[in-house]
Amino acid sequence: MSNILIDSVSKRYGDVEVLSGASLTIEHGTVVALLGPSGCGKTTLLRLIAGFDRLDQGRIAFDEHIVAAPSVFVPPERRGIGYVPQEGALFPHLTVEGNVRYGLRKHASGRQRVHDVLALTGLSGLNKRFPHALSGGQQQRVALARALAPDPALILLDEPFNALDLDLRRRMCEDVIDVLRQTGTTTILVTHDPGEAFAVSDQMAVMQAGEIMQCASPETVYWQPANPSVARLTGSTIFLSGEMTTFGMQSPLGLLDIHGTTSGRAGKAWAMLRPEQVRLSAHGPGIPAKVIHRSFRGDHTMLELKVNETRISLRSPSLSAPDLYATVFLSVQGACMAFPDTSVQSGSKSMPTSTAVDMDL
Repeated sequence: MSNILIDSVSKRYGDVEVLSGASLTIEHGTVVALLGPSGCGKTTLLRLIAGFDRLDQGRIAFDEHIVAAPSVFVPPERRGIGYVPQEGALFPHLTVEGNVRYGLRKHASGRQRVHDVLALTGLSGLNKRFPHALSGGQQQRVALARALAPDPALILLDEPFNALDLDLRRRMCEDVIDVLRQTGTTTILVTHDPGEAFAVSDQMAVMQAGEIMQCASPETVYWQPANPSVARLTGSTIFLSGEMTTFGMQSPLGLLDIHGTTSGRAGKAWAMLRPEQVRLSAHGPGIPAKVIHRSFRGDHTMLELKVNETRISLRSPSLSAPDLYATVFLSVQGACMAFPDTSVQSGSKSMPTSTAVDMDL
């Protein structure tokens, strides 16, 4: 399988349109993360790719061979895929080896293949255990080994680590993707966690309301989101109202550099920047701001600052957080995105949310 083409795919369940003209191209050997909130159509798209459901419009092709269209349907067992669901879905009455061997009953070298995938997934020595004797992370590794055993050209991961705590989930996800990269298997990961998607993917497809709004490298999606919705779904943001000029955008935090893809638009606009782009210092340079609220959170302190009539929220390391009512100075590093004034809805002059910010006090 060289490439996967998803072309204008739509799917309805009754009166509800779950997917609306979703399009995506996936190159062989890449890891693509489908990122979006619950109900945006991620799992539905995965099920259509797997062949568990039939699409209404559009087409899905594996290496130019159409496997799904309104008049074409190739069943799942003939698509050469491996599927890892959210809960792993292991057979409780079978050992680790039995679960992995399940899809290899007619495979001549089944015993050796089971040995190989157990070693690949870090499960050597656990082949005689039953699922109830495994940790949650080990169970998911067994599910991955079972999916890899038939040597599929494509692996579909449907939030397989969702039941694990955040730190373990991200660590497990990175370990599993490392395994898949070793095999060169094309991988599609469904997730609602931007941190997980950024850490493991070659390409991120950001979905909302049944549409793929942007597909690009993680860095591009983060720093140059296609629209305000993508920006909010992929991390904390600060939106500032301002005026586009020949030299950039004039904002409450001064003249901002604008990415070339969005520069040159005259008139009112919104600048989108990530909170970590804002530098705070006690003596300047920068635009003066006053700390009007301070909330201690242990390792960090949340600050609300006022710049003229604009309020901005930032997160500061607690050891260096300024005092309440202190005057500090703000400056912006790097280029920002600019969006038309009508594309961002707000009744205030800024719409900040917060993330970690480096502060030099």
